[in-house]
Amino acid sequence: MQRISVIGNISRDHIRYPDGRDGHYLGGAALHIALAAARAAPVAVIGDDLAPLTREPDLACLDWSALRRATGNSAAFAMDYDTHGTVHCTSAAYGVSHQLTTHALGHLARHSGDFYHLCCRRPLHVPALLSRLATAGARFSADFFLPSARPLLAAAAPWLPAADWIFVNAAEYRLLARTVDPAALNAVIVTDGPRPARLLHHARPVAEACPPTTTAVELTGAGDTLTGTFLARRLVGATPAAALEAAVTAAAHHTANRPLPLPALYRP
Repeated sequence: MQRISVIGNISRDHIRYPDGRDGHYLGGAALHIALAAARAAPVAVIGDDLAPLTREPDLACLDWSALRRATGNSAAFAMDYDTHGTVHCTSAAYGVSHQLTTHALGHLARHSGDFYHLCCRRPLHVPALLSRLATAGARFSADFFLPSARPLLAAAAPWLPAADWIFVNAAEYRLLARTVDPAALNAVIVTDGPRPARLLHHARPVAEACPPTTTAVELTGAGDTLTGTFLARRLVGATPAAALEAAVTAAAHHTANRPLPLPALYRP
């Protein structure tokens, strides 16, 4: 399988729910997507606080060759979920992830044959990466995060028709459709919580998959798990429908499990 390089954050996440539950966990879209894809390479920058994560047994399947460690703190986010399951990012400290754009551009220059997934999140300079991917003729996909989706979709718009796949939830798709003509997009995967996920090809539905019923323990990372699973299945030749079915099943199972703990040497 073509290696998947996942460009994005690996972070310390403080997650709070309306029922009073909260906790500090290891997170970041790059980590969740790479884990779901298995043997993928997170292209990320972490600080001293997360240095032990490369020795965590649960993460041994990952290719850490594209991870950069820098002096300072890793990205840290506080996220609140409301009663509808919508996430709101209440604080962000980007730390050493400000170096991610430069690091990712260097990785792309050395490994243009990889398949790239771009987690379109701050502080990444999204146009710089997308323009370089397009110029290099690299295959790539992208996803967004609702709290920052509006400005980053606008920034990404000129290059989105070149993407193999774009991953959005229902609210993000509405923003996407106002920004780019959906008919110009090769493939868009639209999720909607427990409702069926849809695969659109140039705005036309071509596949749909309904997630199995589970008792949700944790919502964070479910969409990323869907993304990584879909990419891995498609890149080894699964049909779009089969890849979507596997992806929604993996995402549902993800919600039934406890989130990843922070590395043993770091506790808030």
